[in-house]
Amino acid sequence: MRGGAFLLAATAACVAREPPTAVASLAAPVYDDAFWEVWHDGRAELSGYDLVTPRYDELRHGVAVTIFVTEDFADGPRVKADPGKHPDHQVFPVLKLNLMKDFPTGIYDYNLMTSAFIALAPMHERPAGFATKVAFSAQEWCGMTYHQVAFDGQSVRSSAHSYFDGEADRDETLAYPESGIASESLYAWARGFAAPMLAPGESRQVRLLRGLETVRLRHQPLVWEKATLVRLPDKATIEVRGTPYEVEVLTAEIEGGDTTTFYVETAPARRIVKWQRTNGEVAELLKTERLAYWELNGAGKESFLSKLGLTPRPPLTP
Repeated sequence: MRGGAFLLAATAACVAREPPTAVASLAAPVYDDAFWEVWHDGRAELSGYDLVTPRYDELRHGVAVTIFVTEDFADGPRVKADPGKHPDHQVFPVLKLNLMKDFPTGIYDYNLMTSAFIALAPMHERPAGFATKVAFSAQEWCGMTYHQVAFDGQSVRSSAHSYFDGEADRDETLAYPESGIASESLYAWARGFAAPMLAPGESRQVRLLRGLETVRLRHQPLVWEKATLVRLPDKATIEVRGTPYEVEVLTAEIEGGDTTTFYVETAPARRIVKWQRTNGEVAELLKTERLAYWELNGAGKESFLSKLGLTPRPPLTP
């Protein structure tokens, strides 16, 4: 979020498009003045996590970083909109999540990045709060992959490119079910920033589009899976790396697959202080800071990593 006209564009977009009724059963968040006061401050929220994740039948210890930020999005190309480059009716606000996971596997590292763009105004026959695009890339010494999905009114468009045989280049279109949501939106959903909104103690059956990280790393097809989302009724207190947090607990259970549990602090800004999956992955919060990180790319700016609980790479690290 770098454009001074963003809030006006967001407000105009919300006014210009009436929420559709086709998916009214999946209650959408309300992006009110309190939301924009936090998320229109010219900075992004960056959090560092201590990460344990499985790869090649072993648990690997690495780091994860989440970046949440609002920005203007261009409907046609589904990319960040430069000011004045697109007609107003093609520009709408999104909440972007960039999730980085970096971990070693023997001699070489895995570098994974997931991006999810949650529309903050009604788009493509869906209310605000649904993903408009998700993307995933993986880089490691064997090769690289890239996969993106764009969500339209009744369909989703998938485009994948991979080093691995049988996955080289593939374009496909899937139907978009009424109760469908993107797996990558669950990080925003757990914080109350993406549909469907649940009351404490409520659960909801949804169709979950298989996560692109799972599709690419497990070499599985992109399909809709049955899932149950639950917001537990009671608050809890957990300790994460020596710090106690009062949290809400939310789960996403895929039928015949993994369950992800999110521990979300009850205090603003409802950070995810821990997530864990039944496949063995666990991420625990280190530190959080709001920064205009795109301005911190000069020599010496790596010192800001300490604000996220992270350290710069040592010399001679690939």
